Amino acid sequence: MASYRRSRAPGATYFFTVNLADRSRDDLTTQIAHLRTAWSVTRAEHPFHVDAVVVLPDHLHAIWTLPDGDADFSVRWRKIKSRYSANLAPMPRSASKQSRGEKGIWQRRFWEHRIRDAEDMRAHMHYCWFNPIKHGLVQQVADWPYSSFHREVARGTIPKDWSGRMGGP
Repeated sequence: MASYRRSRAPGATYFFTVNLADRSRDDLTTQIAHLRTAWSVTRAEHPFHVDAVVVLPDHLHAIWTLPDGDADFSVRWRKIKSRYSANLAPMPRSASKQSRGEKGIWQRRFWEHRIRDAEDMRAHMHYCWFNPIKHGLVQQVADWPYSSFHREVARGTIPKDWSGRMGGP
């Protein structure tokens, strides 16, 4: 079995990519209420600050800042995935996934990157917000409803017509 080394710094900020097992499905957006519930219940038990998030049909990207003294993002993702999956019917899955009680909804692991500095943070926030355009889901960032972009527009930190292009709004 592969050994995965993760950066674990208490109170750090991380960028994540989390995928459905079947990338042709659209469960994350069609079942967004279940994801929101799983997210909020987990966040109440194991706090974290959501710096940015975008949910696409088959995957999501998020930037979280963990509390001081806490580096356990894995337990948070495990609980979010488990709670979300509890509301969905099992997918066709391997004997290995069946033996572990997995429903086959999510890819087993996730990708994480520790944010290094303000420029790295800006680049990853913009990556989140631009992702629906990258995947051909919308023509304008503001048209994608499942994004923290709208929160930042409401706060006045970014213009509604932000395009993600260098030098443009």
